[in-house]
Amino acid sequence: MTIVSRMTALTAVLLASAAFPAAAEPVFNRIASFAVADNLPEGDARKAPTSAEIITASEDGNTLVYSDSPGKRIGLIDITDAKAPKAAGVVAFDGEPTSVTVAGAKALVAVNTRESFVKPSGFLAVVDLASKKVDATCDLGGQPDSVAVNKDRTLAAIAIENERDEEVNDGKIPQMPAGDLVILSLKDGVADCGSLKRVTLTGLAEIAGEDPEPEFVAFNGKDEIALTLQENNHIVIIDGKTATVKTHFSAGAVDLKNIDAKRNGAIAFKDEQPARKREPDAVKWLDDNRIVVANEGDYEGGSRGFTIFDTTGKVLYEAGATFEHAVAAIGHYPEKRSSAKGVEPEGLEAAKFGDDNLFFLLAERASIVGVYKDTGAEPELLQLLPSGISPEGAVAIPARNLLATANEVDLGEDGGARSHVMIYERGEGEAAYPQIRSVGKDGLPIGFGALSGLATVADKPGFLRAVSDSVFSSQPTIFTIDATQKPALITEALAITRDGAPAQKLDIEGIANDGDGGFWLVSEGNSDKLYSHAILHANKKGEIKKEIALPEALRAGETRFGFEGITVVGEGDDQTLWMAVQREWKDDEKGFAKLVSYNLKSEEWGAVRYPLEKAGDGWVGLSEISVNGDYAYIIERDNLIGQAAKLKKIYRVALSELKPAALGGELPVVKKEEVRDLMPDLKALSGYVVDKVEGFTVDAAGNGYVITDNDGVDDSSGETLFFSIGAINAM
Repeated sequence: MTIVSRMTALTAVLLASAAFPAAAEPVFNRIASFAVADNLPEGDARKAPTSAEIITASEDGNTLVYSDSPGKRIGLIDITDAKAPKAAGVVAFDGEPTSVTVAGAKALVAVNTRESFVKPSGFLAVVDLASKKVDATCDLGGQPDSVAVNKDRTLAAIAIENERDEEVNDGKIPQMPAGDLVILSLKDGVADCGSLKRVTLTGLAEIAGEDPEPEFVAFNGKDEIALTLQENNHIVIIDGKTATVKTHFSAGAVDLKNIDAKRNGAIAFKDEQPARKREPDAVKWLDDNRIVVANEGDYEGGSRGFTIFDTTGKVLYEAGATFEHAVAAIGHYPEKRSSAKGVEPEGLEAAKFGDDNLFFLLAERASIVGVYKDTGAEPELLQLLPSGISPEGAVAIPARNLLATANEVDLGEDGGARSHVMIYERGEGEAAYPQIRSVGKDGLPIGFGALSGLATVADKPGFLRAVSDSVFSSQPTIFTIDATQKPALITEALAITRDGAPAQKLDIEGIANDGDGGFWLVSEGNSDKLYSHAILHANKKGEIKKEIALPEALRAGETRFGFEGITVVGEGDDQTLWMAVQREWKDDEKGFAKLVSYNLKSEEWGAVRYPLEKAGDGWVGLSEISVNGDYAYIIERDNLIGQAAKLKKIYRVALSELKPAALGGELPVVKKEEVRDLMPDLKALSGYVVDKVEGFTVDAAGNGYVITDNDGVDDSSGETLFFSIGAINAM
């Protein structure tokens, strides 16, 4: 079987079971997360942008060291107790650290000090880990990127990228000066600046050979250096001892099939990209004769996976789109990056854990780490681990069964997640993530994300429906979930249509059964903008048969924070729809949101007032309403994330309290009762607390289920949490 023909078969296996290990196999689970802002002083200083990019560990495995380029520093984390990481301080530089590694008791830090793109400069700093003092510096004569040391800590290699200006000539090369590779001798972790050797790399690549831009370096056990020239789509093998080029070869191209190459608000793996340049970023040695590269791409390429080469350039394995398909099957596919480079595999780590040779592939845009077992032939995907936003670097600590990732994006200024370092431990047990996945047809996944509402499937315990919101505006969808499996399984995707075409201009935020096989849906929006507030009735085929617009009495006070859930009280002709409005509208007293009713028979509108908990730094609102038995269950949450998050709870209101008054008049205030604080559930996977708890329902057996909205992996880690809170009557 050829490499290309294997890819479809492999994808089918991954989507079926292989990516989700059995309980008897050792697995990685996240045990801690560290916000790198915690390494900064209290007060306003902690609000400064941070980033964790490249990460390494001390030789005893008790300290993590990461580069923070925006902050012009490196940070240290004490992981003596890996489940309780502690801030261990920072070391500041007059320049931007681009990479860091450890040699003995020292950290070697590559620092960029360029004056401009045409006047690149930088140095290598030797930092004593114990004192956090800079012992020495070596001028590198250019702008450094990756740094690596050999096995016996006697050599250091630094890629001198001299990167291009992306605003010039559409970012294309050549743009001089050319980059090269620097090799330095080490003794006790200290670099001998006088030993500096330069390896000239011009004239090697077919693409802009006069302007090599080295990206990533790695040593094997024979002191050979693998070096990627990402923009040149080239790989060079260098003898580290003699500083000479041994071999070099083009990274080549891949014929990609069954990918989504269109940014259009829908996930569809129907496109092709023939002869797509790999343009690899990170590289790691699997042994002394084989390398693996992450094919992130740059301005002309990116093949969305990874490739294994031997040192002559022979392709031993090509992943094609299989990694991206596996990522999509757990809801982490970044649809907004479809027309670019998809999930963008960027970082790599490789290490031996026990008897298993593993490598770890980091997808920048999907915020996922793929754990692969190197078999010597076709690698086996063991797990997909959730990371923070945009994992850039990883370090394995096999002696402690640990893995750590550095995640570079900081959204603190916009109220989002901070940059994090995340820690995983390998041991016996079950993989805690994913909690939900999909299986499609023909070896391809059902793409999903931004799940924003839940409903039960009548008479089928453990079966639910979910809807996606405006992130997938070109194809709103109703998903069927089989929660009797672990992880839960999305088995069907029903397109919501209007007049035979995908329904447009909708932001579906809630779903309820109509009692006749069809669905009631609510679309959140603003009547003056793209999406309109509306109630929709779809039949069992997903065809919209009726649209109910808001009356003027409601529209007069509307804001964009509209209906966030819908449920049904009563049966047959005696049905009343109840909708939860997310936040106060213009005509609401501060601290109160509306629960709005619509009687299907009389077509009368009404409402009650729901008292919101007091808001802290953000706002508090409603995300869901679902009726079961004598109660309406409501999700109330703040819009805060991580350490700032305080309120994520389920409340209930007795149906006897739901006595709507006419719109425009005084509305009665309902009494609410707390059912469950969801904060412990949201912390259970040891990540940061996500903000959007969006869906809740009670299944046919009386068990409650909760789901979070991952925003389609847009400024989000992409994690979808899905879990049961058990029998609702026991609450």
